[in-house]
Amino acid sequence: MECTQRTKVSRMRSKANMKNGMYDLLDWLERERSDHIGLFWKCVFKDSIRNQYVTLQKLHISLLDGSFQFEPNLPEKLEKEETEKRKRKEPSEEENGKGNSVKKKKKKKTRGVGEEDDDEEQAGPSGQATQKKKSKKLCFSSPLKRGEKGNIWTWGIFKNQIPVTCGDKEGFLNRQRLAKGEKCIVVEKQWYTPGEFEKFAGKASCRNWKLSIRCKGTTLGKLIQEGHLKVKSYKRSTKAKKSLLSDRVPTVSAGEGDDDFDEEEQDSSSDRQSSTNTTEEEDDAGEQTEEQSDDREDVHKTVFKVTCGDVAATLHKKRFVSGILGKCIRTEKSWMTPVDFVKEVLCETDVSWKKDITCEGKPLGDLIEKNILSCHSLFCDCRLCAPDSEDLDNQKNDDECWICRSEGKLVECDYCPRSFHQTCHLPHVEDAILEDESLWACTFCVFTKYKESFSSMETTAAALSCNISEHMQQCQYLLLYLYNTDQQQIFATNPTLYLSDQTTVVTTPMWFGRVAEKLQEKQYQTVGDFVSDVHLIFTNCASYNRDNPEFTAMGVTVKEFFDREFENAFKIQEETADS
Repeated sequence: MECTQRTKVSRMRSKANMKNGMYDLLDWLERERSDHIGLFWKCVFKDSIRNQYVTLQKLHISLLDGSFQFEPNLPEKLEKEETEKRKRKEPSEEENGKGNSVKKKKKKKTRGVGEEDDDEEQAGPSGQATQKKKSKKLCFSSPLKRGEKGNIWTWGIFKNQIPVTCGDKEGFLNRQRLAKGEKCIVVEKQWYTPGEFEKFAGKASCRNWKLSIRCKGTTLGKLIQEGHLKVKSYKRSTKAKKSLLSDRVPTVSAGEGDDDFDEEEQDSSSDRQSSTNTTEEEDDAGEQTEEQSDDREDVHKTVFKVTCGDVAATLHKKRFVSGILGKCIRTEKSWMTPVDFVKEVLCETDVSWKKDITCEGKPLGDLIEKNILSCHSLFCDCRLCAPDSEDLDNQKNDDECWICRSEGKLVECDYCPRSFHQTCHLPHVEDAILEDESLWACTFCVFTKYKESFSSMETTAAALSCNISEHMQQCQYLLLYLYNTDQQQIFATNPTLYLSDQTTVVTTPMWFGRVAEKLQEKQYQTVGDFVSDVHLIFTNCASYNRDNPEFTAMGVTVKEFFDREFENAFKIQEETADS
């Protein structure tokens, strides 16, 4: 049977017959040679075969890391189908005698798919009906019930992305990216926002992507209205940085104000003003439990604090792919995949990353089950799923500047995962250094390496009186440390740009950026001059916010961080002796 079937399948030209024939072979293997299934998959996943087929590579990876999701509606087994067919034929077979019935059964077990089609064409009306139903069951697309529409956006294979068209242009829309307001439509590895895709397709005059972009003839607006897709309303969800100063003008965080999306959201705002949708949202909010509320907050998070054993790290959502792809976990020393993170911490080879990595006391698998984190599709060919050598190298470092926390042209440290803009780093990274192919170390790494060689100071006063040229390394490190400590970048920019009345209270405005300029231009003579300007920043904050103790306290906290790290950087001994 095996040899005959394999030969017939290899000679078939019709793709439909080949699919049916392959299914017959796999069904026979499962039924007659179940003990050889493991051997079958070992043969299929041989390196020589797997390297020729990208689909097999992705299937192999997803089976190993547990990200493969089985299709719930698999085709019915052949023997079940034969039983139903036999029941339908019982009346006619009884008339022709038992001998004919036995002969037909034997022939069915030994013939190939091609022969089966010929016999069924001669079987008359009932045979044709059976053939049509059988072809439907063996279809490898998502099975549909009689009278059911082919709404592909509900199929499991399109859980993460759906095919879309606009004019004569075709692409794939990523559901998660749409919900977050990112560029969500990919065409030949190029990502577009819906508005950009509309313009790319030559439909810019429509100015309403919810009507011009369709999925199998259905507009995205209708899919959004029916709840199949979620889209972020940028104007309602824009967040402002928290300010130390009560009347400071809110500034929009980088990447959150997408002009294209704002324009399109405004053009299609009528879709959101449906009274039915408003009522449903209010009802959902009223019935929302505390746990559901936490889950909704997690959906909008981009960075998660995770732990494995005693080691803490951060997981970055936009880098997450699966267990063994996508270096999404950031430790102090490197970026790692979830599997590599667990292996390094637990020193084990057989790991279960979904259980071993926890987020706020819960296993990482919970975030995946709640769709807060999503494993990429098996057929995804993004730069994380199918990276080239340059993409793999880029995953070793941060995607944004360690100082200003924005993207752009970054200089990557070769000894740690940090990245910097040329002028954010201290000292500034000159173009000549970029052209040099030798390894480059950031100030943090240089300070850590040579810290032990720095001389100790008996008192703080002794350190402040030192010539700054001899301790430039420590001062540059301390200012970069302050920049990173000030997570909301409250002290980074000139306060007079947004506080018109600050000069009435503060005579000498000061901020981190100004201190960095003076360090870079070597305007300080002693370490004390540098420290005085840093302390002036916090003094000004306290003076201006006398009536706002909460803001004053935040300035005091950052100052304490600085003073403590100053003692560490200059190895002050008097405090140690006092303690």
